[in-house]
Amino acid sequence: MKIVTDERLPKDISAAPLSESQKTIIDADRGLFSMAWGDLWDFRELVFFMVWRDVSARYKQTVLGIAWAVIQPVLTMIVFIFIFGRIARIPTGGVPYSLMAFAAIVPWTYFSQAVSRSGLGMVKEANLISKVYFPRIILPLATTITPLIDFVLAFLFLTGMLVWYQVAPNLAVVFLPLFIVMAIVAAFGFSLWLAALNVRYRDVQYLIPFFVQIGMFASPVAYMTSLVPEQWRLFYELNPMVAVIEGFRWCLLGTPAPSFEMVGMGLLTIAIVLPSGFFYFKATERTFADII
Repeated sequence: MKIVTDERLPKDISAAPLSESQKTIIDADRGLFSMAWGDLWDFRELVFFMVWRDVSARYKQTVLGIAWAVIQPVLTMIVFIFIFGRIARIPTGGVPYSLMAFAAIVPWTYFSQAVSRSGLGMVKEANLISKVYFPRIILPLATTITPLIDFVLAFLFLTGMLVWYQVAPNLAVVFLPLFIVMAIVAAFGFSLWLAALNVRYRDVQYLIPFFVQIGMFASPVAYMTSLVPEQWRLFYELNPMVAVIEGFRWCLLGTPAPSFEMVGMGLLTIAIVLPSGFFYFKATERTFADII
């Protein structure tokens, strides 16, 4: 956004109408690189407020409160243990199945929550968008940050599981922050697309849960990537969460490291989705207030 203020005042300012004494022009940014990035810093408190509000509202009037941030992934792990660990007997490379599954559920739960909420984020804030100026990109940014609180709590539980099973991470754990950042950036890229699309096409909000469900089984959450047929591996690795999940397991459980090809394919997808999401979001945000 550009704000231009004409401060040239008439000699007799008391007699001049306000329109003559000062003129403010608010103009939308044009293009990705014309974005007023300083606005994001200026509105940082709004981001923190939205994150805190969403977290408080989600667990308000619940008996267990924020404990649900851990209970939900744990229940998913229990279901996976029964179906894939006991019945299907998925190979785990010597790692307890519960650890293998939960090390994948933690990053996947973060990604799925961020992407799922992004579709509703813009519509939910319709009144705010139509009445108040703020960088619209704050909304998908907030929906990407909010699930990090649940992620931290679930990760602490995962740390407790490592202690229980007496599994000590090796030196590869220093690379864990890189895979966390990769998950956050991937979630933000997809959130930009879905947030903008859902403003114009409300069907998107009904498709998101469907694709998230498919995405969980198209990612190595319940199984190891080694079970994927070789002829499908390259296409499979375009999913950035494949590298993230296998990276988590490598850093924490000592499983085989994700290949450079796997990480490269995931980064390629992010390199396409994130900039294109920015461009599409910027191209459509000027119409949000009119059609939302």
